Amino acid sequence: MSVWNWGRAVLLLAPLALATVLPVSFSSAASCSDSDEWLPLFNGKNLEGWTPKITGYEFGDNYADTFRVENGVIKVGYDKYKDKEFDGKFGHLFYKDKFSHYRLRVEYRFTGEQCKGGPGWATRNSGVMFHCQDPKTMRKDQEFPVSIEAQFLGGLGKGKRTTNNMCSPGTNIVDSNGKLYTPHCLNSKSETYDGDVWVSAEIEVNGSGVVKHFVEGKLVMEYQKPQLDPKDDDAKKLIKDEKNLLLEEGYIALQAESHPVEFRKVEIKVLKK
Repeated sequence: MSVWNWGRAVLLLAPLALATVLPVSFSSAASCSDSDEWLPLFNGKNLEGWTPKITGYEFGDNYADTFRVENGVIKVGYDKYKDKEFDGKFGHLFYKDKFSHYRLRVEYRFTGEQCKGGPGWATRNSGVMFHCQDPKTMRKDQEFPVSIEAQFLGGLGKGKRTTNNMCSPGTNIVDSNGKLYTPHCLNSKSETYDGDVWVSAEIEVNGSGVVKHFVEGKLVMEYQKPQLDPKDDDAKKLIKDEKNLLLEEGYIALQAESHPVEFRKVEIKVLKK
């Protein structure tokens, strides 16, 4: 090829090269700076960034491999427990960072049979805890962190059993009627999900403001003002100002309550205050 033809070919190919390269570069930059993007908290390979706290054990002790990663999912299993007995070993897997204003999306499913010795109410029962106390401040024998729980329940094959409910270990909320709600749990308006099906659950948390629960994209619950319960012994230790009990931020944790469960997606979208 002559020098002239070679130069002409370069000029003709240059726009094509730019058209191929530049959009990829711009897209990458946008994904790094766009706060509207969903960011994975679970990498699909291991428990990097996550630390377990199991009742009766120190923070960081993953008793009997309760939490493990298999086939790209976080799996909660009890097959390695002594005598395959649950024995009150409630577990929570904590993410390393605290969050305040965000939307969290979790995909979960229940599998198999409940571990022997698990309480009846814990059958097909798990959840994600948010606005959690620092796990390093939990008592060794503490069963649940002071937190708000988005409770996940699986159907039992008959009757209605909603999911992405609200439970409140060491906490209270203000309900949709503007009244302080002190009972332990409040049911959502979700469908019932029987069998080992994958379910997508989301929570939108606005600091100490409004909290919304979604199941399969549908709003199923709304409340506000998550706060410490001054009557709870563990919560009392966290109260710095008795006139301000509101929870503005906290850690996130996945539950292990005696029934095998899998989490295949845990991702967050940070929101502006």
